[in-house]
Amino acid sequence: MVIPQPTCPQDELSAIHCPRALLLDLDGVLFDTRVVMCKAWQLVQERHNVAASFEEYLQHVGRPFPDIMRQLGLRDAELLHTTYDEASVRWADLAPPFPGIKAALRAFIEDGWSLGVVTAKPLNRAAPLLERLGCPFGTVRTPGSERGKPAPDALLLALVELGVDPAHAIYVGDMAVDQEAALRAGVRYVHAGWGYGTPTPPAPTIAETPPRLVQIGRNLRALVETPPPAPLRSVR
Repeated sequence: MVIPQPTCPQDELSAIHCPRALLLDLDGVLFDTRVVMCKAWQLVQERHNVAASFEEYLQHVGRPFPDIMRQLGLRDAELLHTTYDEASVRWADLAPPFPGIKAALRAFIEDGWSLGVVTAKPLNRAAPLLERLGCPFGTVRTPGSERGKPAPDALLLALVELGVDPAHAIYVGDMAVDQEAALRAGVRYVHAGWGYGTPTPPAPTIAETPPRLVQIGRNLRALVETPPPAPLRSVR
């Protein structure tokens, strides 16, 4: 005999017994790292005679660094990344948290959400920044053996670590690559309107400010009037 397992219906997603997770990107969502990225890329340009502009680099932020180099047609990705990493560590203090983001994270915690970070930034650079927020992140997924965004791997692994179903999670990003990763993972995507990129069709929910993000979380019933997007089949 098969014993039915208890589930959390979609229209009861905000119920207290349903584990919920808020996953966030780091650059352009939690911290304004644009000036740091710009300085780091300028050093790459100067030291390695790279012609690609910072604006070209910024278009691909969110992907693993080697993938960005392939997109830009650049070789010696490991050498370029060493220089970029060195500069990013040197100027990390120039990156402030976005206004209102600390209060927003505290509000989600008070409302019973688990927090996690899914970023393409290496752990040695992500961890010191996240410590400045003073929040208990249940998982921090940085580049590892899994495929990077836009593949869904890191999002799904983060949810496994948090013990939360993809249907009960939100991923907040600011780049098209974040949106695609969420879609492929079957996770609801909220676009951070204060970040660096613009969303792509189908139009996602947009949080213009961190306080608006809190409102979206608290009005989750409105978000689940339609079912979450079905995961896309990954093509290797």
